[in-house]
Amino acid sequence: MTRDQYQTVKEIADCLKVSETTVRGWIKGGELRAIEIGKGWRIPDRDPDTFLCSHATPSRVVPGSDHGSETGRERGA
Repeated sequence: MTRDQYQTVKEIADCLKVSETTVRGWIKGGELRAIEIGKGWRIPDRDPDTFLCSHATPSRVVPGSDHGSETGRERGA
């Protein structure tokens, strides 16, 4: 048995500032890994980071920029 620490659906929802329904939808859709224990779901501590990385938008590269992902707004233009 692993020694992972687990969070509840409510804890994940509060952390990400989304509803518990949204988190349950991610679980049921297979996007967020969870373990069903009793009447509730438990999410291993490492899995929300994996989930967020898989949903991150790619960096934008501005043609002719030396800074790669820097856009006009980020440069203060």
